[in-house]
Amino acid sequence: MGSKDPSEKARVWRPKFKALLCCLQSPSPMDSKLQDSACSSTHQSTDPNRNRRLYKHDVFLSFRGTDTRNNFIDHLYHSLIRKGVFAFKDNERLQKGESISSQLLQAIRDSRVSIIVFSSDYAASTWCLDEMATIAQCKKEFGQKVFSVFYDVDPSVVRKQSGVYGDAFASHTKRFQKDLSKIKRWKRAMTDLANSAGWDVRDKPEFTEIDKIIQKVIKELDHRFSGFADDLVGIQPCVKELEQVLKINSKDEDVRVLGIWGMGGIGKTTLASILYDKISYMFDAHCFIENVSKSYREGSAISVQRQILRRTLEEQDLDKYSPSEIAGIIRNRLSSRKLLIVLDNVDEREQLDQLAINTKLLGRGSRIIITSRDKHILESYGIDAIHNVSLLNSQDASELFFRKAFKSDRPSSSTCMELTPIILEYAQGLPLAIKVVGSFLDKRNASQWRAYLERLKKYPDKKLTDVLQVSFEDLQNDDKEIFLHIACFFRGDREDYVKRILATCGLQPNIGIPVLEERSLITIKNQEIHMHDMLQELGKKLVRERYPEEPALWSRLWRCSDFENALMSAETVMFSNLIL
Repeated sequence: MGSKDPSEKARVWRPKFKALLCCLQSPSPMDSKLQDSACSSTHQSTDPNRNRRLYKHDVFLSFRGTDTRNNFIDHLYHSLIRKGVFAFKDNERLQKGESISSQLLQAIRDSRVSIIVFSSDYAASTWCLDEMATIAQCKKEFGQKVFSVFYDVDPSVVRKQSGVYGDAFASHTKRFQKDLSKIKRWKRAMTDLANSAGWDVRDKPEFTEIDKIIQKVIKELDHRFSGFADDLVGIQPCVKELEQVLKINSKDEDVRVLGIWGMGGIGKTTLASILYDKISYMFDAHCFIENVSKSYREGSAISVQRQILRRTLEEQDLDKYSPSEIAGIIRNRLSSRKLLIVLDNVDEREQLDQLAINTKLLGRGSRIIITSRDKHILESYGIDAIHNVSLLNSQDASELFFRKAFKSDRPSSSTCMELTPIILEYAQGLPLAIKVVGSFLDKRNASQWRAYLERLKKYPDKKLTDVLQVSFEDLQNDDKEIFLHIACFFRGDREDYVKRILATCGLQPNIGIPVLEERSLITIKNQEIHMHDMLQELGKKLVRERYPEEPALWSRLWRCSDFENALMSAETVMFSNLIL
C-alpha cells in the first residue's frame, strides 16, 4: 500500500496521542461400588414432537452395572448425549437392596424406547430381571420399541437361558420356590426380548457398533435436534440446571421468565433450542421465535406477534388484523393457556415491550425464555433468573474439537494431536471458535494445519469476527473507544486504574465499563478487567483494518516494534511539535 500524505497522518495522530501516551504508562499485563443385585439404568429426555402418547423419556437403558458401567455403557451413554438424547443416571438405585423402586418402573413406562444390554451376569440380578419384565409388558401394552444388545454373551445363551443364564435361573428357582410364576414371567420376557432387533457386539469395534445403535435409535425417535449432534458437548448439565430454575417438574403455577445471557458464539441459541425441545411437551402450546432482532430489522413487532399466534393458537388468517387488534388477541387469548415461548437473540428492550406480552396475563404455569447478549435488557424486563452461559471446560472443548476436526472422539494423526492444544488455547473454550476452526481443518494435513495457525496469528477467522462484531457495532461511540482501549492496552489491569486512565482521555468509564460487561464484551474478576482472546483480536483488527500495513495511521499502537516504526518514519512530522 502506498504511503499517505503527512498531513493526513498528523490529523489521525494528534487526537489520539494523549491517550497513547497515557496507555504506554500502564504496567505490562503479563462411582460408588455396585452391589451384587443392582442393575444400572439410564433414562432419557422426552421427544415433544409426537402426536400420540406423550412420553417423559426418549430411551431407557437396562444393563448390569458390574459388567458394563465403566466401558461400553459409558460410551453409549455419552454418545446419546452428544446426539441430543438427554441422559439421567439413576445412581441412587445402586444402594443395597433388591426391590426395584416404583419410580424406576414408572420411568420404563414413560419411555418411548428401551435398550437392554445383555451381559454375562445380567440374569444374576433380580433387579435387572424385574426391569426386563416391565419392558416386555410395555412392549406388549404400549408398543414400546425394544432393542437388544449382546455385550459379552452369545445371543443363543440368552434366548435359551442356557450356560451362565441357565445357572442364574437355577439359583433363582431355588430361591423363589414359593413364587415360581415370577421365574416363568422372567423367562418368557427374556425369550421375547432377546429375539427383538439388536446387535451382537462381541469382538467388534466398540465405537462402530455404538454408532450403529445410535443411528437406529435416532431414526426411531425421529429426534428433532439430531442435526445438532456434534454441538451438544457439555450442554446436558446446563439443561438440567435450567429445568430446575424454571421449576419444570414442580406444581408451581406462577409465570416464570428465564434469561440466557452470554457473548456471541457461546451457544445461547443452541442451549435454548435443546431446552425447548426437552420441555415443550409439558405445555398446552409452545413456540420458538428465532432471531427476534433480525425479525424487527426486516419487519416489525407485528411480524413476531403473528408468529407467536400462529404457533400457539394455530391461527393462520392474521394479516387482516391491525397492530392493536393483534395486541388484543395476544392479551385476551393467551391468558387461558399454559404456554412456553422462546424469544431468541433480543438486542433491544423495546423489542420485548412492543410484543405486548404481559406475563401477569399469561396462563398459569407459563414460561418465557429470552436469549440476549445484553444483560441489562434482561434485568430491566424483570427476569426471574438469568443464566450466564459459560465457556467450555478443557475436556468438553477437546471433545467438540475432535468431533469437528476428525469426525470422531480421538485424533487420527499424532502430529495433529500435538497441534490441538495450540488450537484449543486460541479458541479459549468458545464453542463457535472451536466449531469454525475444527470444521476448516477437517480432512486437511498437518502442514495445512500449521499454515492455518500462522494465518490465525495475523488475521482472525472472518466467520468469528463477523459474529462478535455485532456486539461492538451496537455500542455508543464512547463505549466503542473504551472497548478498543481495553483490547489494545488494559486487558488484565485493575478496574480502578483503567477507569482513571480512561477518564483522563475524556471518556466516561463509570458508564462504559458496566455497559461492556453487560454485553459480555468484558468480565470483571477480582477487580480486574478480563476479555476473551477472540474479542481482544477483534478490537485490534478494528484498529488496523483501514491501514493494515501502516501502523503510523493506526489510532492505537500496542507493540513496541509498531510504535518504533511510527516514530522513526520520516513522514510522521507531526511529532516534531510534541514535547515528551
